[in-house]
This record gives sequence, structure tokens and C-alpha cells, in this order.
Amino acid sequence: MFSHGRPMLTPVRNLSNTLINSGKLVYSAHFYGFTGPNHTGSSGGWQNGETNDPRYRDLSPQDLEKVVNDQALFVPQSGQHFTAPVWVSEFGTGGRGQTDQKEKDWFNRFTDILVKNDTDFAVWPVTGWTTDGKPNDNWAMISYDENGNRQSVLDSGDWRTNAWNKLVNATGKTGQVAKADRWNMINLDHDNQNASSWVRANSPITTPGNRQGSRPDGERLIGLSREKHRGLCTDVNAPATRSDNWEIVTNAKYTTKDWAPGWEKAQCPVGSMVAGYSMWDTAFTSVMCQPVAKRLGTTDRVVWFDRGDNPALNAKQLRSDWAPYDYKGRCDTDEYLAGVAFNWSSSQKYHDTPDALLCHPLD
Repeated sequence: MFSHGRPMLTPVRNLSNTLINSGKLVYSAHFYGFTGPNHTGSSGGWQNGETNDPRYRDLSPQDLEKVVNDQALFVPQSGQHFTAPVWVSEFGTGGRGQTDQKEKDWFNRFTDILVKNDTDFAVWPVTGWTTDGKPNDNWAMISYDENGNRQSVLDSGDWRTNAWNKLVNATGKTGQVAKADRWNMINLDHDNQNASSWVRANSPITTPGNRQGSRPDGERLIGLSREKHRGLCTDVNAPATRSDNWEIVTNAKYTTKDWAPGWEKAQCPVGSMVAGYSMWDTAFTSVMCQPVAKRLGTTDRVVWFDRGDNPALNAKQLRSDWAPYDYKGRCDTDEYLAGVAFNWSSSQKYHDTPDALLCHPLD
């Protein structure tokens, strides 16, 4: 495993996952009292990777809640590029015969956190077995002996009963979940990311060697970063689209006025919006244009991001940056992305970084 940290969900803040069906993503996390924020749970000295870092059972109630939120339970917050459900798919501790008071305190405090956040869970393990009335695995919630007699967490003698009843009887959300605004990150750091099923079926890659990204179905591309190949997509106010073929545009053939003087441009035709893009290294090479089933606005608003983020990120957005250490530009949610301006290096004869977005009103 690892000498210190355990793989948790903290990196999702800046490197989230986008599926073709982006509403099907669920993240999973494991928590045990004997593990910790920087402790794998190993024992037996430094040779086995044990460290002096605190385990979860060593933390104060306030620190435990803070670190659990930072490592996993921040993900369901709405309106982020990483927003998704989180399932704590493993947690637990020993019941009958448990003598470690820290483990008892940890279990009681951790179940409080699950209740507070209405977090779904799976306990480890559900079933075990007993011999001569003694559990062979006192972590199990239910144990059976050789005659089929059952002993459970709800029977007398198991100190976990109160915490378990608190957890399973807590009031939480039920029924169909209300639709939430969806935001997703496109990542071309190392390869293509075509989240569009249409693009995957039709493979409209016209220049070999380019990395290509496209938004999930039902969403639209709304932002780009300058050098890190990232894109930002959303279904907020996303208009209905037509089934016509997409068009890849590499130049200014649809540009009717110079909205970014001195820069090269790739602009979609009237009636289409940018749904994908391609890059070669840090060089911008094309936009992918998808026809829209409504009349779109054509009033220009140019968003420059060659010298900084536009719009500037607030403190919360900086912590959840979808393209950290890179300048970013984004259209508003009542606008669509119509084109991209990028540099042209006359000495090197290649396209350079995207520097400005052409945003048009959706209506």
C-alpha cells in the first residue's frame, strides 16, 4: 500500500470524473477507526509502513468531522464540476468483547456524521459465525452458530446497539431525488475525453494527433482553460439540439466581424453552439459545432482569459478549481459558446493557446 496517505476523494476537487451518462456516477469511500487521514492502518513498525500520524479514532469530534467532510462528504455539494453522490461502502468496529474505548467513541461519532449528512452506507461485515456462544468475528452485525441460532447487534451484550439504532432509524430523504443542475469537467491532460455518445459513434476526428474533448449528451461546453486542455460543461439552460451532423471548424470561415483583432478564430455557424474542441499540446486547433433546435442570439460578448481567470474565481471556486494553475474563461449560464480565439505563431507556423471566448445569448 502506501507509507502514509490513503486514497480518498480529496483530489476530486480539482480532477473529477465525467461519464458519458454523467448522472450515473457514484463515489465510494471507506473509513475505519484504525486508519487515518495519513495512516493506512498498518501495524508492526515502520518496516510495514506504520507511521506516527493520528488515526481517525485519535481525532477530536471537531477534527474528525472536518477531515471526513474534506476527504469524502464534500462531493455531494451542488453546483460543482465534481457533484455526485457518495456512498460510505465500508465502515465498522468490533462489538461484543470490545475493550478499546477509542474505538467505541469513534463508532459513535462517525455514525453521528453519517446521520447529519444523510449519507448512505454499508457496514463491514454483515454476517459472521459463533462457536460455543463466542463470536469468531465480533465486527459482524449478525452471527450464526453451527445450529443456525442467530445473535445480532440488536441483542443484549453488544455495545453498538444504540449507535446502530440511531443510524438506521434516522430521518433522511426518501423517494425520487429532485433534478439538480449538472456541471462536468472535460480533461485532455493525457488523452481524448469524448463524453458525447454521438462523437463516439461517429468519430469526427479530422487531424490525427490532436486530443479531442466533447461534452456529455444533454449538456453544452461553456468554458475553456488556456494551457491545461480542460473544458467545463453544464446542462443549465441547455437548449434542445438537432440530430444533424456536427461540424468541425478550424478557421474563421463563419466569422462575419473581427471580435478579437489580431487573433485567429474558430467560430460555429449561426444556429450551432460549441459542443467540443481539440488541441495539439497547448495549441488550440478546432471547435466542434452542434446544431440547436431553437433560434439563438447573435449579440457578441467576448471573454478574454489570456491574463487571468474571467470571471475571477471566488475563494470557494478556487478550492474547487476545475483547471488549477491555469487561466480560464467561461460564458454565463444564459449564454452559449459560439467561438474561440487563439494565437498564431508566425515563426513556428502553428496555432497557440486559446485566449478568448465568443459568448452569445441563448435567446
